[in-house]
Amino acid sequence: MPRDRQKLFLEGPIGVALFRLAVPIILANVLQTGYQLTDAFWVGRLGASAVAAVSVSFPVTFLVIALGSGLGIAGATLSAQYMGAGRQDMVNHVAAQTMLMVFVTSVILGTTGYLLAPYLLHWMGVEADVYRDALAFMRVAFVGIIFVFLFAMFQALMRGIGQTTIPLLIVLGTVLLNIVLDPMFIFGWGPIPEQGVRGAALATLATQGIAALVGMIVFLMGRHGIKLRWADFRPDLPYIRRAFLLGAPGSVELSTRALGLIVLSFLVASFGTVTIASYGVGANVLQFVMIPAMGLSMAVSTLVGQNIGAGNIARATKVAILGACWGFGILTSVGIVAFLFAPNIVAFFVPNDQAVIEHGAEFIRVMSLAWGGLGIQLCMIATFRASGNFLISMVIALVSQWMLQFPVAYILSKHTPLEANGIWWSFPVMHSVMAVVAAAWFAQGGWKKTRLTAADQQVRKVAEETIVEDGMP
Repeated sequence: MPRDRQKLFLEGPIGVALFRLAVPIILANVLQTGYQLTDAFWVGRLGASAVAAVSVSFPVTFLVIALGSGLGIAGATLSAQYMGAGRQDMVNHVAAQTMLMVFVTSVILGTTGYLLAPYLLHWMGVEADVYRDALAFMRVAFVGIIFVFLFAMFQALMRGIGQTTIPLLIVLGTVLLNIVLDPMFIFGWGPIPEQGVRGAALATLATQGIAALVGMIVFLMGRHGIKLRWADFRPDLPYIRRAFLLGAPGSVELSTRALGLIVLSFLVASFGTVTIASYGVGANVLQFVMIPAMGLSMAVSTLVGQNIGAGNIARATKVAILGACWGFGILTSVGIVAFLFAPNIVAFFVPNDQAVIEHGAEFIRVMSLAWGGLGIQLCMIATFRASGNFLISMVIALVSQWMLQFPVAYILSKHTPLEANGIWWSFPVMHSVMAVVAAAWFAQGGWKKTRLTAADQQVRKVAEETIVEDGMP
């Protein structure tokens, strides 16, 4: 990494550093969402049952991805702290071992998901007019999980060292390609047969495979902050054990959130296809709306991690507070816009179904009431992760999904006149309460006591190997 950029992250104006990190991340995430938005746009032309098929499939595939994501979170956190501590050797080592673990994990999870897909859909009670397309979409998505994992880890590791431009350019190229391939595979073109919903998954599979390949080439070339050699992929069992233990709460956290979406999908499915389609459109909108806060929280994570690695806890604290303030302001503003234009937003995805437009608009308007709280929560959680306190994030996820959102959604939808709208109201309740909880936990200050880069046996081992390979006495 250029020294002026590293100096900015560790010593320069915090607002400037956050802005320079967050903008490329936000743009990359906007483009990344282009996969789902493109799918939703073209699949929406196939009707409500096709939209429902994709909507039902998403929580299941997200659950499988989340199970392995803790490894990436651990790798990104360690790479950020080691970069702040000036340990380039450990940054490279962490990257290689993370990619190795992710490859093995993705093969296992992808295969398992592919085989269990029919049982999962039956378990969720998916209606007959949705099942066939949902199964086809889900199975292709499970095949592509290996590419999703590899590129996601590439992005996480590059963010950890503060390099956000290269992932942005890769995402830009592949999303543009996906825009071209999606209608070709969905509706057919020339020798390519019409494949409907399955075609959307195939287009994404092809483009994400290209993204993963380019990411690995960047790492092996070593010109952008991380340089890998094939020898670096030799399994380092002590590090793998450490990464699994460190990342396990992160996997539990993300998989808990994903499992919560699946359980919520049971509740949504009980109200019929229109409600499922409305939920799918609303979920897509929520994912898009979260992009600014997610990008900001990732920037917060990088800056907090690097400053903790450099031993500057006071600066890390200021980063977190400024990030949370920005998150609240940005998402509150976005929420106002979404509230005002909710019907138009839903009509963009499903233009010919008035029932879905009405129900989806209600979902968006209710959700938007507490998006500012979501911005605070994401930045606080990013701080906990960056400091190595994955357990705190896991507890917040468990409480928010299982002790708050799902009980509220069930009670309001099944035992009040709100019916399906009761599910929508569970979102602002959860976001508001958990923002207060996360802020209180942050103020307590226990997260400041963790530093993963303190001298340990792993650091000494890599340093000794580097000395031997360089031929030094």
